[in-house]
Amino acid sequence: MSMPDVPKIISVDDHVVEPPHVWQTWLPAKYRGKGPRVERARWAPFEHKPGAKYTNVVDPDGMEGDYWIFEDKVIYVHKRFVAIPLDATPDGDLARFDRTVMEMTPVTYDEMRPGCYDRDARVADFELNGVDGSLPFPTFPRFCGQTFKEAADMDLALACVEAYNNWMVEEWCEPSGGVNIPLCIIPLWDVELARKEIVRMAAKGVHAVCFSEIPTRLDLPSIHTGYWDPFFAACNDNAVTICMHVGSSSTMPAASPDSPEAVGGTLAFNNAMASMADWLFSGNLIKFAELKLAYSEGQIGWIPYALERADTVWEHHDAWMHTRERIPEPPSTYYWGRIFGCFTADRHGLANLESVGPDNICFETDYPHTDTTWPYSKEYAEKLVAGLDEQTAYKVLRGNAISMLSLDRV
Repeated sequence: MSMPDVPKIISVDDHVVEPPHVWQTWLPAKYRGKGPRVERARWAPFEHKPGAKYTNVVDPDGMEGDYWIFEDKVIYVHKRFVAIPLDATPDGDLARFDRTVMEMTPVTYDEMRPGCYDRDARVADFELNGVDGSLPFPTFPRFCGQTFKEAADMDLALACVEAYNNWMVEEWCEPSGGVNIPLCIIPLWDVELARKEIVRMAAKGVHAVCFSEIPTRLDLPSIHTGYWDPFFAACNDNAVTICMHVGSSSTMPAASPDSPEAVGGTLAFNNAMASMADWLFSGNLIKFAELKLAYSEGQIGWIPYALERADTVWEHHDAWMHTRERIPEPPSTYYWGRIFGCFTADRHGLANLESVGPDNICFETDYPHTDTTWPYSKEYAEKLVAGLDEQTAYKVLRGNAISMLSLDRV
């Protein structure tokens, strides 16, 4: 089989490092004093803590790094493994891209590749990478806006959510020529406010929202309670896909409390698998018949067995689980065309594409994190789809993303 022509990539999972001015520009003036702003300090070595948090201890002899302060508290220090540092491309030579310098150490905006935080520089970085569409997850607000849920002043928090979304649409995306695709956040602490924000954002052309893979781990109601129904209905009615990034529950799976970091990294898909099982048996995909879900960075190789097991449980255990009262058809019925698996590197999943669903998976470049295939995404994609026919390669790299995000393009 000849190698298919590779289309321009639409990446359904990248990350924006918010520029320092976002909230100081987009917040109403009365909130800016307590609102998020960037300062610079020197830092002792970081320690990674549960919930994607770190020890942040100022040390006059430490490494310099820019950090976000919110409500007069240090919230997040920028790190080199989250934002590609300039020295990863010595003398600007992309051919010498060196991932080994992307360490868990502080970094300043001056030391980052401008594409991390500058719209036009990012468009240029994607142009040379064969990408013309990118869905950007937040950095400072965390993967589904948890930072603002944890605020003390909830009026300020709501203003911060609205400011972020306005910036996302009007500054980051609209002037990008379609390269940056808007992804909004919601006020997680109030479902009616969340519903209103979806309606507001949908009117601005937004078709994707961040949500938690497992909301109960954020001390929020589960998807089974009915609490979230107004939010789900707004997404359903406005073609807004619910995007759940690994880690959006502020937890990562691990085998033991003292497991090495690499264990959590290996098992990152586990929360996506747990979340998909929750959704398949919830009845929500029946109640909201147009609703679409995406498991961002969740990978895809696990999906065929998860569907098989769900159907087996539905078939064999109904006598005591009474699942069919809520789910009249096998759970996998509600997967096809509704749930998107999103992957960076998963050859096993592609080798089982018929079982995963050629219409159900999307590629992602994960710029500017350490999993990224940038600046070689085009070459990587060519190898990835080498065994696929041209139509399927198009779906995996582009077409399914257009469907998932209701994009008006080909």
